[in-house]
Amino acid sequence: MTQKSALETELKLRIPATAPLASRLAAQGFRETIPAQPEQSILWDRGGALRTQGSALRTRRYAGRNRLTWKGPKVPDALLKIRPELETGVESGDALEAILRALGFEPVLRMEKVRAVWEGAGLEVCLDEAPFGCFVELEGEAGAIHAALASLGLSPASAETRSYPELYVAHGLGGEVP
Repeated sequence: MTQKSALETELKLRIPATAPLASRLAAQGFRETIPAQPEQSILWDRGGALRTQGSALRTRRYAGRNRLTWKGPKVPDALLKIRPELETGVESGDALEAILRALGFEPVLRMEKVRAVWEGAGLEVCLDEAPFGCFVELEGEAGAIHAALASLGLSPASAETRSYPELYVAHGLGGEVP
């Protein structure tokens, strides 16, 4: 997708496996923009201040790119996860982490998964394989998300309301943070 909205709207669903859904996406005209590959993310905080505000600061290394993302507090919604999000690319992941440390931020959680990205029907679709299961994330306008649920044969009953950081902690994972 091109320019993302400053307000992220997404739905994460638990799925049995990613391959069958990838086939359905392809059959419906979605195109794979980034093939499945490892993604490493680290959450950063400064004395718990961001977590207390319901915000998050994440660095991500994925598909040969380094990204810095800030996520604001969640907007209440029964099904969708809606929250402010600002993201930018950075040339050097190592320099970015050094800057965050110099500003007093510390890494608090490391997460790794395998992710493939698809686009179509006004959505970005991420197929994720995490250590605790497989998931699909549908990101875009609420109407497009609801339409994709029906067209892809996905049930809102399989929605996962917890964030990846919450799932990593719930499963006793997260890895050692450097």
